[in-house]
Amino acid sequence: MSDAESAVLAALEALGIEYERIEIDPAFGDTADFCREYGYPVPECGNTILIASRSEPRQFAACVVRADTRLDVNRRVRKLMGVRKASFASAEDTVAHTGMAIGGVTAFALPEGLPIYVDAAVFDLDRVILGSGVRSSKIAVAPDALRRVPGVEVVEGLAVAVA
Repeated sequence: MSDAESAVLAALEALGIEYERIEIDPAFGDTADFCREYGYPVPECGNTILIASRSEPRQFAACVVRADTRLDVNRRVRKLMGVRKASFASAEDTVAHTGMAIGGVTAFALPEGLPIYVDAAVFDLDRVILGSGVRSSKIAVAPDALRRVPGVEVVEGLAVAVA
């Protein structure tokens, strides 16, 4: 087990969150590939996406959205961050700022002080399948578990439905 996955599982334990660990082939770590390969419905999955401001000093925020929606970076997230322009963080920035693998980023065990915005639609689910810090597993939790993460802010309309 990697350091990133160990940190995520330790964070879940420390917060008293019940979870199911789903072991997978790392080749299927991206949500769409995971769902296709293992038969999980896309609407049950969530994506944790790191967003970066474009201007200095650089600011970052993590956003959790349902996998069947699209994060509204240019309006909602930019305003929440209080920046003029924002975009998806590069893979290098994502790994550097989260310590997690692309395809495995999750809201659990993120660095202290990093804003975490969760789309309110995530809480409509019975359970949500998220990354575990690595590409070789996923974790399934009750959406309310996200409310226990320090610094989480639930946001209406953080994401929009995918047509």
